[in-house]
Amino acid sequence: MRLASYQPDIAPNLGSMIRLCACFGVSLDIIEPCGFPLSLKSLRRSAMDYADITDMVRHDSWETFQANREPGRLILLTTKADAILWDFKFKSTDTLVMGRESAGVPNEVHNACDSHIKLPMYGKARSLNVAMTAGMALSEALKQVRE
Repeated sequence: MRLASYQPDIAPNLGSMIRLCACFGVSLDIIEPCGFPLSLKSLRRSAMDYADITDMVRHDSWETFQANREPGRLILLTTKADAILWDFKFKSTDTLVMGRESAGVPNEVHNACDSHIKLPMYGKARSLNVAMTAGMALSEALKQVRE
């Protein structure tokens, strides 16, 4: 299982996803460009020293990611989905795709993903923090595929 962050806007959120991947033993794909200079210095506070122990692959574009990614389904976490996280059946070869904090993903990326899932929101709430959503989704996915 993998986590992919599409053009992240906020360094601390990407740092949190790096730490999440290190703790869960999940590889991370970073699809650039980022909305900040991508460096260990920009990630230090949230990623701490976990960047050193996380399997990360940087891709300079969506096209590069698509050309070089691991086999398996792309599962987009999006508020525009109909399927709910807890009803979805994950596979160990899935890559969970997280969009930009400011804009999600463009139609090209949305259409390239095999499935689209969301976390249900209560009342007038619109969305959760992208790193928090990634943690919840990875936890559910890993729970389902554990052997």
